[in-house]
Amino acid sequence: MALRETIKKKAVRRVAALSVAAATASVMAVGTADARPAGDPWAGCPYGAVCIYPQNQSPAVSPSHVFWSYGPHNLSNQYGWHWVLNNQSGGAHARLCTGYNGTGCNYDMAAQNGVWADLGPVNSITLDRP
Repeated sequence: MALRETIKKKAVRRVAALSVAAATASVMAVGTADARPAGDPWAGCPYGAVCIYPQNQSPAVSPSHVFWSYGPHNLSNQYGWHWVLNNQSGGAHARLCTGYNGTGCNYDMAAQNGVWADLGPVNSITLDRP
């Protein structure tokens, strides 16, 4: 019985490790937008904000989510490919995270940059002070 439980636990750990690896790979398989000068709205994203655009909207035209405050922001019902633009100022970063409440962050986006990312494995985004 103990041997069966040990084998079962190892199998569960392997599946969990593969799931994390797959989620990281899909978040890391992204395209980036070129950096741009600061101070103006960018593709409808107000200066000082981080914006997420509707699924498959390319080019980015009108954001579906606009985040202003520093810290983690949990996402829901965001699947498939989206533009995420960091139109913050002063070197503030945005991070895409696989966990809720800003945990498991694995993609760091500098201010005035954007990314075309699969948000399926992304459960939160953080806005971080410089």
